[in-house]
This record gives sequence, C-alpha cells and structure tokens, in this order.
Amino acid sequence: MKVDGGFGLGGDLAKAGAEAKRQEDAGYNGFWTAETQHDPFLPLLLAAEHTETIELGTSIAVAFARNPMTLAQTAYDLQSYSGRFILGLGSQIKPHITKRFSMEWSKPAARMREMILAIRSIWSCWHEGTKLDFNGDFYTHTLMTPFFNPGPNAHGLPKIFLAGVGPLMTEVAGEVADGFICHGFTTEKFLREVTLPALERGRAKAGKTMDDFEIVGPSFVVTGNDDDELKKAAGATRQQIAFYGSTPAYRPVLDAHGWGGLQEDLNKLSKQGEWVQMAELIDDEVLSTFAVVGEPESIAPELLRRYGDVIQRISFYAPYESDPSRWKSVFEALQAD
Repeated sequence: MKVDGGFGLGGDLAKAGAEAKRQEDAGYNGFWTAETQHDPFLPLLLAAEHTETIELGTSIAVAFARNPMTLAQTAYDLQSYSGRFILGLGSQIKPHITKRFSMEWSKPAARMREMILAIRSIWSCWHEGTKLDFNGDFYTHTLMTPFFNPGPNAHGLPKIFLAGVGPLMTEVAGEVADGFICHGFTTEKFLREVTLPALERGRAKAGKTMDDFEIVGPSFVVTGNDDDELKKAAGATRQQIAFYGSTPAYRPVLDAHGWGGLQEDLNKLSKQGEWVQMAELIDDEVLSTFAVVGEPESIAPELLRRYGDVIQRISFYAPYESDPSRWKSVFEALQAD
C-alpha cells in the first residue's frame, strides 16, 4: 500500500519545497495539497523543484471553480516539469461554488464527467496532435492555434483522480478517471456497500476493470502516546467529523449506519454556530466507525483490516498537532503489506 503525506492546512508556501523533501526522505510515496486556505497548485511546483521521486497531487482542486482549459494547462505544466503529477479534482458543494467562487452549479456528476473528458480532449490535441473539437452540454473547446499549443509532453499525460461521496459522482470516477479519492467522511461499510459497486459500474461502462484503478482510502486516525494525547486527538477529530456530518450532501454515509437523524441535529447546531456542542454529538461509536482509534502500534493493523483489500494508497487525516515521528512505524507497516 502506498502511504502519502502532504502540505498541511494553512501551510507556509515558503516551506512547501522543504516539507516535500522531508517527506520524500522519510519514505512517503505521495505529497498532496488541498484547496483550503491557499491555491493547491503553487506548492506543488516548489515541491517538484526540491524532490526527485515522490508523486505530487492535488487532493483536491475545486474543479467547478475553473474550466477545462485552465485545469488542462496547469496540470500539463506540472507534469512537464515533474513527470509525477496527479490532477485530483472534486466538485465541492453548491454554496461554495455559487457564493464563494461565483461560478455556475448544475448537474454536478454530468458536468464533472464532461469536464474530465474535455481535459482529456485538450491533452490529446497537445500531446497526440489530434484536432480540438469538443462539443458538450457544459463545455465547448474548438479553437487551438499553434501559438497556444505546448506540444507533446515529454513525461506523458498526468493521471486524473476524482473525489466523491454520492454514487453518481463515484460512478463518473470509475468511468473517466484513473483513480478515486475517498472523502475523509467515509466508513468501511459505506466504502464496501456503496462506493465500490458504483466504481465498478463506471469501469464496466468504460469497458475497463478495477485492475489499473487506484483508490485513495479514508484516513481519520486518532492516536497518541498517552491518554492525554489520545483525548486531545479524539476531541479534534470529533469536531471534524461533526463539521462534515452537518452537510446534507454527506448524509448518505450516516444513513448507511442508521444515523440520518444525526445529520439534521448537526446541521441545526451549525446554523447556530454551536461548534463545541456539535462535537459532543459524536459519541465513541460514531468516532470509532469513522476513525481508527488507538495506540500508534495498533493503527496500521486496523487500517489493513478495514481497507487492505480494497484501497491502494492512504494518507493520515489527523486534525490535531502530533509528532511526525509517530507516523513512521505506521506507514512502514502499511508499505510492507
């Protein structure tokens, strides 16, 4: 199993290169960035400059905040420079697209499918010399003059991974992407009963199998070297699970466990700004269902028990301060599997 690190929330851009190098030297397989407080692509250029082998990817870049041409060009450039770039895309939810990015929202699964196909059409024009003639319901790309064509990519084309929760978006990932990024708000039950069948349907639609398809697994981890550290880690993780659980789009995960009413309660509290009280609704059963909880030496065996036969790579979602050296034995055990 591949184990990935990344550029943390609120990371200092000036330190991105050094941090990527540190993680490469530590043995991580991938270095991921997220579109939160900073642009997700800029740190990866610095990471590429300071590393040699570690894979570099966005997890995720907000697709609908951009268009196929801008995404195609940025990804193509990062692949040209590094040869190890993965374009990880996600849809975000409607309020962020319309109110934060001031972009259009409609039929997200169908739009995402078309966006990825459009990106591939643009890449085909550049890399293989085909005529750019993409006409879809959401995107149209029919103009490409030599002045704007970068030509073939010496490193080949980047991979595209797609994140999702619902079965429609997940099926799109299976059909048109090279990999799937499980949302952190995913459980083993939901992954096996909802996600995997949807991916398989998508792969079958494209005439492909799951053999060459990568799944990046869910990764909430609660650990510490003593009871106090474990308590703090659990508190921060409960808060993050509560935040995700308040989102209506993620209710199907809770419904799979018969906890749909929890989403309604969390949503009401979120609108009242009761963030502390929200975390109190995440009891030990919910916590241990979404997260692997325990001493450092117990984390890898439990991750492998839950996901070892279905995912190909994983990163640790630990929304709390922790000693980086704590994770060394964990990822070494996972990589050995």
